[in-house]
Amino acid sequence: MASIPYGHYVAGEAQSVTTQTLQPILVLLSYGLSQAEKGFNAIPGSAVLLRYIRESHRDDPGRTLLEILLALFALWTVVQGRRRAEREAKNFVKLSEQEVDDLVDDWMPEPLVPPLSSAAFSTLSKTPIIVGPAGPRPRVTNSLIDPNLALSPANPVVDPALLLTAKTKEVINLASFNFTTPPSSAGTTNSPKNSTDPLPGTETAIATLRKYGLGSCGPPGFYGTIDVHLALEKAISSFLGTESAIIYSQSFATASSVIPAFCKRGDIIVADRGVNFVIQKGMQLSRSTIRWYDHNSLRASNSTSTLAAVLEQLEKDLKRKKAPLTRKFIVTEGLFADTGSLTDLPVLLSIAKKYKYRIILDESFSIGTLGRTGRGLTELFNVPATEVDMIIGSMGHTMGSAGGFCTGSTVMCEHQRINSTSFVFSAALPALLATAANETIDNFIRYPEMFTALQENIRAVRAVLGVVDSLEILSHSISPIVHLAIKQRSPPSLAPTELPSLSKGSNATSILTRDPPSFDVAREEALLQDVVDEALMQGVLITRAKRLYGDNDEKQPLGQEWHAIRPTIRLAITSALSKKECEKAATVVKNAWIKVIAKRR
Repeated sequence: MASIPYGHYVAGEAQSVTTQTLQPILVLLSYGLSQAEKGFNAIPGSAVLLRYIRESHRDDPGRTLLEILLALFALWTVVQGRRRAEREAKNFVKLSEQEVDDLVDDWMPEPLVPPLSSAAFSTLSKTPIIVGPAGPRPRVTNSLIDPNLALSPANPVVDPALLLTAKTKEVINLASFNFTTPPSSAGTTNSPKNSTDPLPGTETAIATLRKYGLGSCGPPGFYGTIDVHLALEKAISSFLGTESAIIYSQSFATASSVIPAFCKRGDIIVADRGVNFVIQKGMQLSRSTIRWYDHNSLRASNSTSTLAAVLEQLEKDLKRKKAPLTRKFIVTEGLFADTGSLTDLPVLLSIAKKYKYRIILDESFSIGTLGRTGRGLTELFNVPATEVDMIIGSMGHTMGSAGGFCTGSTVMCEHQRINSTSFVFSAALPALLATAANETIDNFIRYPEMFTALQENIRAVRAVLGVVDSLEILSHSISPIVHLAIKQRSPPSLAPTELPSLSKGSNATSILTRDPPSFDVAREEALLQDVVDEALMQGVLITRAKRLYGDNDEKQPLGQEWHAIRPTIRLAITSALSKKECEKAATVVKNAWIKVIAKRR
């Protein structure tokens, strides 16, 4: 028998000892892995995850390596972050309680807003304050009526106690959005001057307040919706002749929520250059591709900036680029808030159908003011409301309430209930305001003579103001919003009139026109404010159309506005006044205009 070398015997004995030493550890490790596998398999969905990992590794092994590296990098980042925080904590200077108190006493917070200038204090001092109930003939006060209300850096806020004894003045209100007022119980079309009779619907609103309380205390999709909200949605759809409707608690959030709910990145929006600030924000939030056409220019043979021309060019570009099929929308207003212009709805519908675009129409100022019973553009042009894909409206402008609505097909409204940010995250409309809006709709149907009186008052005001040479009325002849602008001087010329030719037009990708009109915003706004102050002293409350410009003195469009808008005075005509009162108020505005502007030009 051959003998075993001594070296081999020692190595084998050492390996046996090592195996016996590691065996308990290996058994424990195997048991731990087995228990971990059982625990992992007990987790719901673990089989799906394992199958995903196996298939991913089989199809793309490099991806598995990349995911492992990313996991290790994430772990390293967490560990390094904790170590860094510990190292920085060691370098902190430890202060005593007395030193902390001294630093807090010496600290002066920076102001949230820059300090106001003397001109800003003067403007705020002249802002009318309604003392008592609001209405077509309120009593107001400001620093012009009572010098004790003047503001200054030493006195930046009006003391409420001063309003109890301040001098007031009764004025005719042409500044508030109170376009229609139902007859009082006295039976007159216009509310009597000293009538104390409650308006129709007042008792119902009070009963709602006592039953439901003030707030809604929850979003509509959770527990904020109650029976009065559903009744209002049904009343709006029935009034306008659509399938369904959805209401929002804020007027500003309506358009800025509806547009992003349907328009996403890659979709196409073609919008009027004159759309209001709310619509601009809605389109910005949608992140869609935006194209612009000239304000209220739908179809013309001598321009390439009309809606029809922009859509035609878009179709050519999409075919040339072989772009994928996407959603396409036309966004505009029925009655433009910034200019008072009116959209030709039949022409708009024909263009949209030709190029297969959906229409989002904002009728915040046309519903409740236009048409025989206030149904807006669809009633004015005798077009079924179902022809318009989405109609947006405000209950705060023409319905004496608050919030907004969107009406159209049932599918469109139900889509917003889970995809519209304002509907999902904001508190529901208070029951009191829902009832008030519902009562206003009933008054539209019950008292159509309000709209006849409103149009008579509009014609009376325009007849008085239309004869002033230095004044230009921008609004449509039936618009209850009357924008007054300073007429631009045109130098006399003996050159023959050129025939219209096909121009290159404005850039559709920019909201700015190619040759925008030039006007001195700061100077014109100062002049218009003088007209407002002069009219107030003569007993008529009017206002400038306010813009969200920057804080610089030149009033360049550096703030929230996308472009500079022509300064105007905005009149809000109401049926609550008689025709003679409207003529009297228009005469006051006319005299103030001539006194301030005509003599300074």
